[in-house]
Amino acid sequence: MAGIVKVPGAFDVTPHKVSLCILLQVYASPNQVFVPFPFSSFAQHNRLGLFLLALTKSCDDILEPKLHDLINQLREIGSSSIDWLANHLISRLSSLSSPDDLFNLFTEVRGVLAGQDASVVEDDQIILDPNSNLGIFLRRCILAFNLLSFEGVCHLLTNITLYCKEVLLSSAPHEAHLDGSGVNLMEASEYENMELENFVFEKVTEEIEAKKKAGERIPFHLHVPTPIFGLVEDTDIELSAKSTFKQNAKGKEASSYAMTLDDSSGTVDHGFFLRSNWQIQGYLLEQTDAIEKNGSSFPLNTLEFMLGQLQKLAPELHRVHFLRYLNSLYHDDYASALENLHKYFDYSAGIEGFDGIPPSSGFNNSGRYEIALLCSGMLHFHFGHPKQAVEALTEAVRVSQQHSNDTCLAYTLAAICNLLSEIGISNASGLLGSSYSPVANMGMSLSIHQQLFVLLKESLKRAESLKLKRLVASNHLAMAKFHLMHVQRPLLSFGPKASMNLITCPVNVCKELRLSSNLISDFDVESSMMITDGSLSTTWLKNLRRQSGSSVIFEEIEPGNRSNASSFFSQPNSIPGSVSQLVGASYLLRATAWEMYGSAPLARMNALVYATCFADCASSVDAAVAYGKLIQYLAAYKGYKAAFAALKTAEEKFISVSKSQIMVLKLQLLHERALHRGHLKLAQQACDELAVLASPVTGVDMDLKAEASFRHARTLLAAKQFSEAAAVAHGLFCMCYKFNLRVQDASTLLLLAEIHKRSGNAVLGIPYALASLSFCESFNLDLLKASATLTLAELWLSLGSIHAKRALTLIHSALPMILGHGGLELRARAHIAEAKCHLSDDSFSVPETPGIMLDSLRQACDELQILEYHELAAEAFYLMAITFDKMGQLEERERAASSFQKHIMALENVIDEEDPLLN
Repeated sequence: MAGIVKVPGAFDVTPHKVSLCILLQVYASPNQVFVPFPFSSFAQHNRLGLFLLALTKSCDDILEPKLHDLINQLREIGSSSIDWLANHLISRLSSLSSPDDLFNLFTEVRGVLAGQDASVVEDDQIILDPNSNLGIFLRRCILAFNLLSFEGVCHLLTNITLYCKEVLLSSAPHEAHLDGSGVNLMEASEYENMELENFVFEKVTEEIEAKKKAGERIPFHLHVPTPIFGLVEDTDIELSAKSTFKQNAKGKEASSYAMTLDDSSGTVDHGFFLRSNWQIQGYLLEQTDAIEKNGSSFPLNTLEFMLGQLQKLAPELHRVHFLRYLNSLYHDDYASALENLHKYFDYSAGIEGFDGIPPSSGFNNSGRYEIALLCSGMLHFHFGHPKQAVEALTEAVRVSQQHSNDTCLAYTLAAICNLLSEIGISNASGLLGSSYSPVANMGMSLSIHQQLFVLLKESLKRAESLKLKRLVASNHLAMAKFHLMHVQRPLLSFGPKASMNLITCPVNVCKELRLSSNLISDFDVESSMMITDGSLSTTWLKNLRRQSGSSVIFEEIEPGNRSNASSFFSQPNSIPGSVSQLVGASYLLRATAWEMYGSAPLARMNALVYATCFADCASSVDAAVAYGKLIQYLAAYKGYKAAFAALKTAEEKFISVSKSQIMVLKLQLLHERALHRGHLKLAQQACDELAVLASPVTGVDMDLKAEASFRHARTLLAAKQFSEAAAVAHGLFCMCYKFNLRVQDASTLLLLAEIHKRSGNAVLGIPYALASLSFCESFNLDLLKASATLTLAELWLSLGSIHAKRALTLIHSALPMILGHGGLELRARAHIAEAKCHLSDDSFSVPETPGIMLDSLRQACDELQILEYHELAAEAFYLMAITFDKMGQLEERERAASSFQKHIMALENVIDEEDPLLN
């Protein structure tokens, strides 16, 4: 075993805690000043302190390390005094032969703590603060020892003897071999029954030989370092295995085996190699990381020989096939890579990635079938086959209930919720069948988003009851997205107490996002009680070994190697990648929420946090979404030049394949710039390519389909084909309403109002603008609401100068939001609309207050020139020329008129050439 199982309960004194007390006595010796004896510098002393601090924080774990594990971890900190510390620890523990020795030890340990006279200590004397983490640990050990009865002290003494036994047995043969005395340690042990142990080993050997003769396999796991294989690679080797134990606390096989290597010329003992199942798995993971980092430079034959031996000796290790697949792939042996990949999937089906499901034994495959159905449903969902996904997930619900597999049922419910939220399904009746119907039991017909809400609550409840932390966090994210995108209507919509507050609640969105982010703290508490195989989390030791000398307190290290000093003192990063992905997804959803609510700075900040802090663990899809949001921000607020420069960097980072976020973003930017420049053919080409990316399956890629139709209607509007544009926009509204795309409905209604305004039917456009305002208020779309208010003001102004004051009032009500969070185009539109209202108002005198007009128009012209928006820039310069004419500034008027003519000429003389970025 790799650890000693500790009985849960109160704080008890164990041999491991006694070892830490001895090390603390060396670390803070009361008789030493300056640097204590074993250490040659402050750096070595500080490293030991950090090591002890990490161990004392994990003292409440269920499993405690053995003495040899502790010594190995102690050697990781790399110091010349470690050998002395290890020998001192072993000798001090082995000298505890009576209860009096234990009493004397804790009496000495008590002297390490600083007492009431700590203020009169000598300069630079090392003392241990009783209120520090190390001091509290030491006080707890002393108190627990003082509470022990005499029998408890004797029991502790016996445990310490067993605690030291393995290290003494492993070190003595090496010492005997060096001095040539050949003393048998087994004979020196007074408490071992040698005859009984030899009898047991003889029986095991006889059983192994009998199995060999019968042709049966002897399963065992061998983990031999590469140098050992290099020594015996060209020699015929005979391997014999002696199983030492099989024990498991969780129902999984965790076997260790002692291996001896004998060559054919004679008996050459190369030593014993004891490796557990977890160590083999860790070795395979290390080799996987090495292959992925080094690629084709990794030696092919050496690893292939090692993996071949492991596959023969332990065929149940299916990850060997995956490692052979990687090894062949990076060395361009594609036939072998494909064969090993198929083997990996054949042997690991239903096991890999699902730790909550016990491995099947015999013919009992309970737990695998429902997982296979769940994976099949998620696969169909990923590749855009909603009908097949619904069938597989419905069957997974039924089988999970039949096998009472609550864990798989919880994950299946979460997958169904994801299916309902991502894929447009207008009717989900009978989705879960009759065996599981929390919706059907209500005895009423619910809308699709009401069914989604009920399922989300049920999935969250099950995940919390099963303590599935990651699923709970994922469900909180799904709930936040639901509150963001849907108005929560009451399930009982009649009677005097029926709620009529039909708007989204940003407070609920923030609450769910905050609960999802709490996963890191919950996981940290959870992981401290679930240490795999009893090994401590010593991730910081690797950083310590890599960054040793990076702090200014390490005086013996050259000053040039101090770039990462903070990493030495940082907390160990023991958060798995899947947990980091969920936490990063919360920031990505925050960016989306603030983008919808209209706060561009907060949306940009959250996208930057995701791209900066979670880029290493993020999936390529989510990372591309974050980069896309930042590039869209650049296009809206800095212009297309900066956006396309950033897009070029993103294309180098991400593979621009079909339907990828980067490809969609590129087509959107090209379409937007083509409309502003007046390149309608290029805009239509980009729009057509965007529509081709969407799947033809009904309900799949609905956001992409809505985006393509929306841009097609805008292209027709720019071409002054008003009836065709209105027809496309009307069809788009019907599609969005059918599939519950309410946010797109608001934008579509605003587009219909813009179409009627441009076509000269302002009266018909006002109802669409008011309807869009209603949608914006229901979903708290503040920036879109400001844009709808601006469009409504332009519609009123189109009806005549009599409505100029009303339009100006509407513009002023939306101006703070537009100027604070709007992009270049929206701000320019607001300035132009304000200037037109002033020019239409007979009571407004331009010569008396020219600054109001000129400042707004100059700013609008600058912003539109950055966007290369020729049509709107021409209108701004036209209004500026009129203003200068009324002011009598003829020279400035001619300059503005010249700029107006330049933009008109750019619109009329459009060169129909292909954009190189489109290919």
